[in-house]
Amino acid sequence: MNGKRQRGMTMIELLVAMAIGVITMLAISQLLVASENHKRTTTSTNDVDQTAVYTFNEVDRALRAAGSGIAQSAYGTATGVLGCRLNMASAGTTYMPRPGAYPPPFSTRFLGGATPAALQVAPVLIGAGQSDNSTSDVLVVMGGSGADGGVSRSLFGVGSIVSNVASLILASTVGFNNYDLILVSQNGMSDCLLEEVSGPPAAGILTLNPAVPYYTQASGLLTTLIQSTTTAITPLGNVQATDSPSDLQFQMFGVSTNNTLYSYDLLQNQNLVHLAGTGGDVAQAIADGVIQMNAIYGVATANNPSVFDHWVSPSAAAGYDINTVMNSPTKQKLIIAVRVAIVVRGEYYDKSVVSPSSLTIFSGLLDGNGNSLQKTVSLTTTQDQQHYRYRVVEFTVPLREMIVLAGGP
Repeated sequence: MNGKRQRGMTMIELLVAMAIGVITMLAISQLLVASENHKRTTTSTNDVDQTAVYTFNEVDRALRAAGSGIAQSAYGTATGVLGCRLNMASAGTTYMPRPGAYPPPFSTRFLGGATPAALQVAPVLIGAGQSDNSTSDVLVVMGGSGADGGVSRSLFGVGSIVSNVASLILASTVGFNNYDLILVSQNGMSDCLLEEVSGPPAAGILTLNPAVPYYTQASGLLTTLIQSTTTAITPLGNVQATDSPSDLQFQMFGVSTNNTLYSYDLLQNQNLVHLAGTGGDVAQAIADGVIQMNAIYGVATANNPSVFDHWVSPSAAAGYDINTVMNSPTKQKLIIAVRVAIVVRGEYYDKSVVSPSSLTIFSGLLDGNGNSLQKTVSLTTTQDQQHYRYRVVEFTVPLREMIVLAGGP
């Protein structure tokens, strides 16, 4: 053999090769870590964007239908609908006025907490800081399907109650159907009743039967109402309809202490009708990662009630706290828009501080006296809140039903 014997790797060469390998592995590891961090950041940002868009759609859709079937009933002659105290019962159980606290996140602060004040009819109400997390508002939205244009009908004759079955006398029952939910009210009377039509209406007669889920006498109030031709019957929608959650929306929105946006059906339609009493008296989680929700009223003036004039804080100082608005149909008719701000937080915790110490909502908005309505959402370092990413969704919803009621386009 003429070939030379191959020389093995020296110790120095081996150490150099190992050093190059280590450096290469460190570089690849750093690249992988950076790539994973970027992936998590991007995913978190996408998630918070999706949550923000979803919560916007849910609240916006509800607000746009606010007052449907209610605002029209208040047009022209007084029917006693706006501002009347809601009474609703089922099978001996009272749901409104609420005998105890609402479920979380409406349990500790909304309308007084453990013994809440009675709700009164209004297309939109804002309970300032009345969510359980104490910084978020509660939005109350009331509306129906607007059946028959939502126009109330006066009783044509004196009704009666025989064997607990009530008969209401109308000039015509055209347009009414079995399972329709109606509001029975009277101008000058503070209370109104939610009732359900039982059975196909006969000519001129609506029957209310205690066997249906919604049947409320309220200690003789039903007897009093059906014996006067000044009593108004307002159709709200059908409780058995498959799309009833969107048609019949007497509901609330609020934020819990664990950063979740909830809605609550005041009519308990799913519980009482669609799930036959097995649904439970609970609020429905809509989206997590919502740390705050606030709203303000957009109002018109009495001289021009269909045109926006200025923004108003839902506070006692402004005269637009929830109790005042509930008791004032005049103020309800001036509320033609709502502006909502929702602050959403991503799920990814970053080791570095990635958010400012505070966020601003309602920036640049002024009330009728030129005072700023800007609010600050503080992000504390003690709870590591600045290590998360946030999105602020702020939007204005015109209340078309109230604009039409005021004579607008």
